Amino acid sequence: MQSFIMNNGLKIPAVGYGVFQMTSKEVLEHLPQALDAGYTHIDTANAYFNEVAVGQAIRSSGVARERLFVTSKLFPQSYPYKQCVKDIDETLARLGMDYVDLLLFHQPYGEYVEGWKAMEEAVRAGKVRSIGLSNFPMHKIQEILDVAEIRPAVLQVEINPYWNQHELKRQLAGTGIVFEGWYPLGHGDRALLEEPVFARLARKYGKTSAQIIMRWHLQEGNVVFPKTLNPRHMKDNLDIFDFALEDEEMAEINSLPQRPYYQVPDEPPAFVLTHNDYSRQA
Repeated sequence: MQSFIMNNGLKIPAVGYGVFQMTSKEVLEHLPQALDAGYTHIDTANAYFNEVAVGQAIRSSGVARERLFVTSKLFPQSYPYKQCVKDIDETLARLGMDYVDLLLFHQPYGEYVEGWKAMEEAVRAGKVRSIGLSNFPMHKIQEILDVAEIRPAVLQVEINPYWNQHELKRQLAGTGIVFEGWYPLGHGDRALLEEPVFARLARKYGKTSAQIIMRWHLQEGNVVFPKTLNPRHMKDNLDIFDFALEDEEMAEINSLPQRPYYQVPDEPPAFVLTHNDYSRQA
């Protein structure tokens, strides 16, 4: 598994397995399959309501904890300092782990500047190895950078060939922040998968269009979480390390028209700021 180096010197695996919108039953069935296929990077969140199942699946798999890179995320109701301290501990308790490799602020609302201090303290206490942000626009990232003693190591946002985030990457050049992409394959959009450039490159390299897109992500420096419950597709999504796209091919992909699949609202949806009982798992 290829890894990238974060700005704290730690490695992050380039391809992960995300459990967004998976029930606990699905996690217990399919996460072991992903681990068997070779995934070592697992991405969950308290708002997914499946952290308990993630921890159970990992423990029952027999894979040593130190071989894995586990990410979770805190929703905005966790950002006030005292609540953040409490919810970090509760996240670890649900996962049944002494630490997580990466903890993100999930949405760009609420008291994220105040909460960042609690995130930094968790790093110093050994409860969290790296910290970062998810879905934050540049001006809110800058608010964190202005006060951070420990900089965000990761930014998780929508990234795919239709939304390559080159402008945001340009703005963050020099910070060493690693980009992670959700919707890496366009959320199953056939229009993206059937773009002629991917069909042509798939024939050239003996791969699928999805594998060409995954390889594009790798060469763009993006960590990605292609979601699938299909064991064959799990393996296919890792079969991207035996070829490389040429510079001209990367440029052609990057010339595709740009539009996001999802626009993160400027104002928080009501459910985002309502405290949830995360002991109630999906």
